[in-house]
Amino acid sequence: MTDAAGKPTGQEELANPWTATGMRPQSLMLAFLAMYVRGRPGPVYSGSVIEIFGRLGVSEQAVRSILARMVKRGLLDRHRHGRKTYYALTDRTTAVLAGGDRRVWSAVADDQWDGIWTLIAFTFPESWGSQRHVLRSRLTWGGFGMLQSGLWIAPGQVDVQALLDGSGFSDHVNVFSSRTEKPTDEEDMVRHAFDLPAIASRYRKFLERWETGNPLPTAHDDLARQLVLHTDWLNVVRADPRLPARHLPGDWPAYRAQAVFLQRNSEYAERASALADKIIETIEA
Repeated sequence: MTDAAGKPTGQEELANPWTATGMRPQSLMLAFLAMYVRGRPGPVYSGSVIEIFGRLGVSEQAVRSILARMVKRGLLDRHRHGRKTYYALTDRTTAVLAGGDRRVWSAVADDQWDGIWTLIAFTFPESWGSQRHVLRSRLTWGGFGMLQSGLWIAPGQVDVQALLDGSGFSDHVNVFSSRTEKPTDEEDMVRHAFDLPAIASRYRKFLERWETGNPLPTAHDDLARQLVLHTDWLNVVRADPRLPARHLPGDWPAYRAQAVFLQRNSEYAERASALADKIIETIEA
């Protein structure tokens, strides 16, 4: 069983395949929307979503709660057709999912880096604690690491305007693109701004879950496995700045982890897609 937030309770936790990764049902929902709602000809029936998430051990109550919150936040549009409720993506959600796609399918290291860094400097009043947290979350998603208080860096030329769009922070930041110069030790700078051991640890844990044996033995089918796989992978890569290959250790585990992700996805894709097509009901918008 799960509580209203979709969190497993009691012994049921052992039967829910997504709990081993520490992910939340909201993250699974985004993976589901990206793979099986986006691109369909019309809104998707709520009962279809409930059936699929039931295969993951997420309760009907939790699914309805997630859908209602996403409508309230402008991430889904609700449609009524007879006695049934259907949901469609908004433009905002489509943009969010496109950003997730870039993370999921991009190479885990940049071997064509031209030596350019993007720097962003900001100063907020001390009372802006929550705003500071939001900005840091966006910067982390954008591949930035904190070099020092109020100064963050990311490899390559990052579209910061797009990263901050709609946040209200644009008037409080200054953005630069530059190369390092002596006496800067670039290797030391990277180690200081980015926690490489923590990033590597997340990739190794992904490998422990997916590389060998029978991943997610409690999963009902390949549709459930694929949803957990994609959610798990995005949770790992979203905290990876995809640093230049020249600044990564030779045994960097991300390379092997990405190969495993692609292999597992290939194994699950055909059966998962066929099952989703059988379950998901849509109407014309």
